[in-house]
Amino acid sequence: MVQFLALTKVSGEGHDLAVMVILQPLEDDGGIQATGIGQNDFTGFAHRGNDIGSEYFLARFRGFLPVVVDVETGGFNSATDALLEVAAVILGVDENGMLVRRNTVFCHVEPFPGANLEKASMEVNGIKVDNPLRLAKKEQEALAHIFKPIRQAISENGCTRAVLVGHNAHFDLGFLNAAVARTGIKRNPFHPFSCFDTVTLAGSLLGQTVLARAAQAAGLPYDTKEAHSAIYDAEITADLYCLLINRIKPLFDALPVSPPPSQ
Repeated sequence: MVQFLALTKVSGEGHDLAVMVILQPLEDDGGIQATGIGQNDFTGFAHRGNDIGSEYFLARFRGFLPVVVDVETGGFNSATDALLEVAAVILGVDENGMLVRRNTVFCHVEPFPGANLEKASMEVNGIKVDNPLRLAKKEQEALAHIFKPIRQAISENGCTRAVLVGHNAHFDLGFLNAAVARTGIKRNPFHPFSCFDTVTLAGSLLGQTVLARAAQAAGLPYDTKEAHSAIYDAEITADLYCLLINRIKPLFDALPVSPPPSQ
């Protein structure tokens, strides 16, 4: 059983978490088949389901592993504004060939030296950067913490690399790429520019582009008090993405079989 430290009023409304390793998913809802798998259990499961995962991700996503990411920041400019929280939800495939949420990795991040904190952004996310209970990590350490289980999942599922899934995904990818460039990290598991955006997917299939409205249109519960924390936003985005991908699975399965992509 994985234990973590619950913190009250660290990020304004609601609760927050300090140094986070693995969170169990929420209950199954609306076609999302969630599973509770701890870090110590994940390797064993991945080996048992490796063939299923490898075949699925190769056929469905050209060998990419979708990983849902949400960041909380000090503004909109990835070059000048602080990266403050990162949450990544690693997806997997169940025995029925359905995309599911596997585990979540999370970290508070220290603003890099000279980073800007826009007042309006800080009022929205409610993060108190000077609160010592955040137990924030420097950017390089935070990214290493996030990237390690993603690389493990890529390997265990026979994938080539991760592709970022997000709501307005280029925003999250831009902040990740900027932090990678600042820290000089060489092994970024994510594709540098390709991403899957739930804004496009939900707008096309549900007629909604705002995350809260898209979740509600899909029949998912949405808690406005928990919104704008990286963990909550990443996990609700993951639930929405899995639900929509699973709902259109019959359309994908009906397509003619194409040969594996050339490297």
